[in-house]
Amino acid sequence: MTTVTGTAPNEMLQTLGLQRIVAMTGGRSTMEFLAGMHMCHSGGVVQGGFVSGWIDAAMAHAIIGLHHERGDDDVTPVSLELKISFFAPVRPGMLTAEGWIEQGGRSTCFAEGHLLDAQGQVLAKGTSTIRLMSRSRIEAASRAVLGTQ
Repeated sequence: MTTVTGTAPNEMLQTLGLQRIVAMTGGRSTMEFLAGMHMCHSGGVVQGGFVSGWIDAAMAHAIIGLHHERGDDDVTPVSLELKISFFAPVRPGMLTAEGWIEQGGRSTCFAEGHLLDAQGQVLAKGTSTIRLMSRSRIEAASRAVLGTQ
């Protein structure tokens, strides 16, 4: 697995089943996830929270990648609003989430994304309003809440 900085993905992305970040350039991202049976509810259908998480991650990584290209790694995308539309049941297996910036500003972005199965069928689509915040400030605030340095 690779990321923008070449470091291993964080535990949250591992929990989501991230297999590979394919691309994060030009305000677009492509990520591959492996859905397992442990992510399913009745009938072997992947729980919608995972689907939402995959699309949300792809939209966020489109923003992270674009800011990295600009030399600004102190940006964290924070979802203000997230809407997911489900078109077909998502089954276990390899899936591709793609995200892109539809409209970007200095402090707010509008992003879109979708989830594809191995045959390229769109299973779900998402839109998000995203606030751009300082990564270092968010991390410092989290450390303060957790009581860590």
